[in-house]
Amino acid sequence: MRVAFFGTPAWAVPVLDALNRHHQVVLVVTQPDKPKGRGLKPAPSPVAEYALAHGLPLLKPERLKGNREFLEAFKAVAPEVAVTAAYGKILPKEVLEVPPLGFLNLHPSLLPKYRGPAPVPWALIHGERETGVAIMKTEEGLDTGPLYALWRTEIGPEEDAVALSERLRDKGIELLLWVLENLPHLTPTPQEGEPSYAPLLTKEEGRIRFADSAQAIYNRHRGVQPWPGSYFFHGSRRVKVLRMRPEPGAGEPGVVLGVDREGVLVGTGEGAIRLLEVQPEGKRPMPAADWARGYGVGPGTRLE
Repeated sequence: MRVAFFGTPAWAVPVLDALNRHHQVVLVVTQPDKPKGRGLKPAPSPVAEYALAHGLPLLKPERLKGNREFLEAFKAVAPEVAVTAAYGKILPKEVLEVPPLGFLNLHPSLLPKYRGPAPVPWALIHGERETGVAIMKTEEGLDTGPLYALWRTEIGPEEDAVALSERLRDKGIELLLWVLENLPHLTPTPQEGEPSYAPLLTKEEGRIRFADSAQAIYNRHRGVQPWPGSYFFHGSRRVKVLRMRPEPGAGEPGVVLGVDREGVLVGTGEGAIRLLEVQPEGKRPMPAADWARGYGVGPGTRLE
């Protein structure tokens, strides 16, 4: 099929690659170049880099709504269908109406749960035991369209947002290719259930809430990978937590219960959390036990 693809981050590149191998990609649309690195020089998105490396037609519009130049270019390539995967912009009606078979969106959640840009992190933060991936027909509303396919899976007890996102994407690619193969004969079904919203994470979401249970702290830690990551404050310094695990224990939330070769055990609202590997501000990652010895952290020390 003649397919247009809309996507931006590295997570979306395997989706584009699968489409490029199985269909004719007539256009790739991605976000404009963004400043990166110490020099803050504009750099293309991972999707743009793939398109350039494979000689695919590429557009990077600043906006879609009311953009006559983009709309005419989109119409000119005559896509039969378009696919979105983590594109990052709302699609206006005039764009949605261009492909005769519409737009398909690969969304890593059990729609209508966790509509929005960050479904995997919030499913983990909220301690969900099950999630999934949907192939949706895109409408003007935010992830409100009917579904062509929906796949459910249990969440692994130690899966973080990176691993889970990639696993859901890879299954989503399988579903997407099947939907495209059968699209003229498929009828999407309306979403069923109570909708919820998954907004973009803020830096504050990574701050450890020691008053929560140890399991809730660990769930949040898994959800905020790779950004903003888990962190606390020791004095005025931010300390990032790279690895942790919940353990039995009892003590005042945020107060160190003990330090041993394995790490630093900290009280929580229920149970305890063991810090295994940390990264103090401006320093390299290190075992939590080494950090504790170097910074005078011991039983009774309060972490904020």
